Amino acid sequence: MPAPEPRPGILDIAPYVGGASKAPGAARIIKLSSNEGAFGPSPKAMAAFRATAETMHRYPDGHADALREALGAAHGLDPARIVCGAGSDDLLILLIRCYAGPGDEVLYNRHGFLIYPISAQSVGAKPVAAPERELTADVDALLAAVTPRTKLVMLANPNNPTGSYLSSQEIRRLHHGLPPEVLLVIDSAYAEYVVRNDYSAGAAMVTEFDNVVMTRTFSKIYGLAALRLGWAYCSPPVADVLNRVRGPFNVSTPALQAGLAALADQEFIESSRLHNETWRNWLAGELTGLGLHVEPSVANFLLVKLAANGKHGVDAAFDALAKDGILTRKVASYGLPQHLRITIGREDEMRFLVDRFKAFLAA
Repeated sequence: MPAPEPRPGILDIAPYVGGASKAPGAARIIKLSSNEGAFGPSPKAMAAFRATAETMHRYPDGHADALREALGAAHGLDPARIVCGAGSDDLLILLIRCYAGPGDEVLYNRHGFLIYPISAQSVGAKPVAAPERELTADVDALLAAVTPRTKLVMLANPNNPTGSYLSSQEIRRLHHGLPPEVLLVIDSAYAEYVVRNDYSAGAAMVTEFDNVVMTRTFSKIYGLAALRLGWAYCSPPVADVLNRVRGPFNVSTPALQAGLAALADQEFIESSRLHNETWRNWLAGELTGLGLHVEPSVANFLLVKLAANGKHGVDAAFDALAKDGILTRKVASYGLPQHLRITIGREDEMRFLVDRFKAFLAA
């Protein structure tokens, strides 16, 4: 008998593959493949998570009222414009689902987050990748790629996997060049790591313009990746649309409570930020000193270029590090076949990584 057929285009999607988490035979795993927080969650967040065990039979707050109020207070935002989701991925996917469909186009930069083209294809829209300049989103190239079919522009700022960013001035220039019916989505998953004076996560633009959305996550510096918690700051019309289509209980109680506690522990967050800046700069210097090309980054990872093949090529490096339990991320699926993306971990992990890189390159 014939099997049920999915919609046209679904089977053309290359599934998203996350960073490796296992290294068979290694005595110790150092996971630097998924840009997770170096220190995990705040102890206060862990305590809040454990405290929810006795109420797991109760449905969560479907409106995430307490967390939205806390986010509003922490960032000076209107809680009514905040929509929470099961990670920022959930909200990015919903935005594309709500505003694009067959015959439409979703625009993003060439080495942008893979969720953008995957989500576009899933609704029958065409993903359009604009060229970059020196592995950085190019505003002129993005604007040149806009057509009457463009419905959304998806921009990770900072960008994953390159670590580059656009200044707030450049983001505003991009928005100024877009038709008012095009939705600009600023994916600011790594915003907490950025310490540049010319950077803005995008909230001010959301307040000014109806066609801008900012998304954020608790998966990175807050260390809550396993709980799937993110949020979007939107204009009232966009927030209304998301609230109509999201799941009625799309965020679990453990995630909501851990998120509240993590948000309140800003001392932990600041310590994590300072650690990341220190050891990202140190690692970049060490790897550059070994003759490797390291892209500038403002996030919690580095993009490192190796030879295309041979004993010191990217595949050989990935395998050699994995044998020592060090898991990095290949990014050929992003159009960067000679690069490894490496998350900034703890001090001992960074020192061990450099030691093993030295041994690999000397072999």
